[in-house]
Amino acid sequence: MTGWLGSAYLWVKAAHIVFVIFWMAGLFLYPRYLIHHQQGLDDPAEPPRWEQREALMRRMILTPSLIVTWLLGLALAANIGLFDGGGGLGWLHAKLALVLLLSGYHGWMVGYSRRLARGVARLSLKRLRLLNEVPAVFVVLIVILAVVKPF
Repeated sequence: MTGWLGSAYLWVKAAHIVFVIFWMAGLFLYPRYLIHHQQGLDDPAEPPRWEQREALMRRMILTPSLIVTWLLGLALAANIGLFDGGGGLGWLHAKLALVLLLSGYHGWMVGYSRRLARGVARLSLKRLRLLNEVPAVFVVLIVILAVVKPF
C-alpha cells in the first residue's frame, strides 16, 4: 500500500496488529478481574489484592495498548485516505465506530473497577459475566470489517 507511510506501511500495520492483540488480551482478562473483585468484597483481605492487580493491568497492558493501537490505527487510516474524503471506506468508518465503542467499554471497566474499590457493586455477577463477552463480539465484527471490507 502506498501513501505517506511508504515502505513503513507493513511495519506499522504489523505493530498495530500486535498492540491490538495486547489490548484484546487485557480486555478479555480485565472483566474476569472485576468479577473476582466483586465476589471478594465480603472478605476484607480480597479487595486490596484485586485493586492492585487491576491497577497493574491498566498501567502495564490496557492503557498503553489502547493508546498505541489508536495511534497506529489512525496512521494506517490516514495512509489509505480516511481524511482525504475518498469513497470506498465505509468499512473503515464502521470499524472505527466499533473501536470507539470498545474504547468506551474499556473506560467503563476502569470506572467500574474504581467503584468496586469504594465497595460499590451495582451490577449482578450474572450481568457482569455477560458483559465479559462484549470484547469477543466486537473483535469478531472488527476483524470481519477489516478483512472482508464488505462496503
